[in-house]
Amino acid sequence: MSKEVTGTTWNVYDANKLTQAEIYGQTLCDLGDVYPEIVALTADLAKSTKIGLFQEKFPERFVNVGIAEQNLFGMAAGMAKTGLIPVVSTMAAFASMRAAEQVRTDICYQNLNVKIIATHGGVAFASAGTTHHATEDVAIMRSFANMTVIVPADGIETANAVKAAMKVDGPVYIRIGRGFEPTFYKDEDYGFEIGKAVEVREGTDITVICMGITVLQAAEAADFLKKNDDLSVRVINIHTVKPIDKEAIMKAVTETRRILTVEEHTVIGGLGTAVADVIAESGKGCAFTKVGLQDEFAEIGYPEDLYSHYKMDADGIIEKVREIMGKDFEEDDNWDDEV
Repeated sequence: MSKEVTGTTWNVYDANKLTQAEIYGQTLCDLGDVYPEIVALTADLAKSTKIGLFQEKFPERFVNVGIAEQNLFGMAAGMAKTGLIPVVSTMAAFASMRAAEQVRTDICYQNLNVKIIATHGGVAFASAGTTHHATEDVAIMRSFANMTVIVPADGIETANAVKAAMKVDGPVYIRIGRGFEPTFYKDEDYGFEIGKAVEVREGTDITVICMGITVLQAAEAADFLKKNDDLSVRVINIHTVKPIDKEAIMKAVTETRRILTVEEHTVIGGLGTAVADVIAESGKGCAFTKVGLQDEFAEIGYPEDLYSHYKMDADGIIEKVREIMGKDFEEDDNWDDEV
């Protein structure tokens, strides 16, 4: 019998006040009632990652290993071998880099049922500097065999992702922000499915493919460009970077012939690379640009300032769309000369 969470302990009005982490913490508590095999683990970050909410409700199913991330994932692997469902939460930089070997070898190599909820993704912890930025984590995690990689757009999508992850028999990496990200979706009922993109704006001139905090920015940019430039901009939320929705990508290539990817991540190995791989394998051509960190470490400052600096915000996306629309390329329907 499948297990379902029939309701949540927060509503859409709460979502405007709750962070991504707080919503996932509440969702995890709801799931704890349905899945008695869930155990939660952290490396002395229960408060910062909000997994402490699970600790308050289920103290006997919670483990704080101290500041020892490699042990954290090794212990989670052992628990999974006994039939438990470990949910591990720490900062994305630590999950993807400090404990990369344990995630790869202890968890992914054995295809164990461990769920990783990585907070402070991208440049969300901007003022903490490069050591706490996670701008390579998606590239690292999607390279591990058996790993599912999800980057929710907001707290509401995070709730959907956490619930969906429990139905995946294997490791899942969910990357969220620090907690000050605005809500994009109005409610949970928009058709979230692992591996299936969500088209949040229709469009025929160009497609913006995005994930995480850039989804809201891309949607705002599309609305502005429709009103001011009479441009029809399709916006696709690729919340699941692996497995990626090839069908949605190729539909966009065929119908708009212009693709812009936007990610709070390096452009090497992340969303843009995943999309480019799909297009290259198809043998079809299009105008294509990747927005993100261009082979560099991020500056230190407020997240909003960094989003602006690296063209990840609505203004930057508007600028890039206009740039791409000015490019000349072959627009005929004959693909034979492009294979």
